[in-house]
Order: sequence, then C-alpha cells, then structure tokens
Amino acid sequence: MNQQSNIAILILAAGSSTRMGEPKQLLPWKNTFLLSHTINNALQLGSSKTVVVLGANYKRIKAEIQQETIQIVFNADWKNGLGSSIAFGVKYIMRNYNVDGVLITLADQPLIDATYLNTLIGSFKMGKKQIVASNYGNEKLGVPALFDSCYFEELSELNQDKGAKKVIENHLENVLALNAKHFISDIDTMEDYKRLYNENH
Repeated sequence: MNQQSNIAILILAAGSSTRMGEPKQLLPWKNTFLLSHTINNALQLGSSKTVVVLGANYKRIKAEIQQETIQIVFNADWKNGLGSSIAFGVKYIMRNYNVDGVLITLADQPLIDATYLNTLIGSFKMGKKQIVASNYGNEKLGVPALFDSCYFEELSELNQDKGAKKVIENHLENVLALNAKHFISDIDTMEDYKRLYNENH
C-alpha cells in the first residue's frame, strides 16, 4: 500500500446467492474459499482497516473466516441490496476510523488480485475529490473502486440495489478509470462458477 494513503478496505459479502442455491462466499477457490481469497488479497495491501460486511448466512460464513486482523460487521438490512451494505459499511468506517478514502470490493470477483488493488491505491491522489474506478468495458464503470472521503456521506445514503456505480456516475468529472476487463467475472449461477473455476485451476 502507498504509505501516503490512509485507506480503509470495504469488502461486500452480504448477499444471499439466491441463483446459486448456496452461499457463494464459501465456494472453493485456490486453496481456500471465495470470501477468504478476497480477504487475503485485501490484507496484502497493508491496511490495518479492513471491514467485511456480511448479511445472509451470517453465522455460517463468519464461522469459516480465519483471518483475525479484520472487522466483520452484520448488515441486518442486507435484503435491501448492495447499496444498503455499502452504506452500512461506510457508516461503520466513518464512526471508527479517520481515513482519506475507502476501497470498495466484492467477494465474488476472484480474478481481482492484490496487484490490481494496489494499482488502484497507487493511482489515488489524496484531497483531490478523486474516484478511481474499474472500467469493465462498454463504458461500464464499477468496483473495485476507491472513493475519496469527501464521498462518504453520499455513499452512506445509498440504499436498495443501487451500488457504488450511482456515486461514480454522479461525479464522472472526478473519475479515473482503470482497465479491468480481464479481471471482471460475474459469478451468479453454479454454471458461472464452475466455468471460472475450471479456467483458473
């Protein structure tokens, strides 16, 4: 992690994986499982402020997490969608830490690695109202994305399934987009997961 940057890491893992039929957070990946893999990548960034938002299957998933240097928080309103979990996580960070920005990432993007997350952080300039977002191609921008602390209030007011994308779109003039096409993969169904697993193991 860039030592000049005081960044919190927010990992979103609260969904119920309805199309999957089981918690996708716990699906095997490499020598661990999807959520643990994401946490391991985050811990490589050297931030002492890593927050994981859980919701559906909270107790079951929490029991599997071995990493001790992270904060696990429970969003009781997880059914309200991704925006709700972002808002919940950002409010927790605002209450507990004094940071220059937050890097938001998802538990179901296993091709995202620590090197890419470090590139996001290295591209971030403090105090410039900057957002460093991932470009999925087709002019789609999304997470992983790093938001300057000036956007914390706006992020904390998100609800329902409108995620960080809404805040990115509201401030396009301040967005630096990094090419992430080869990292982005949706794991919504068991077929998606099996295909991605077979391609990467």
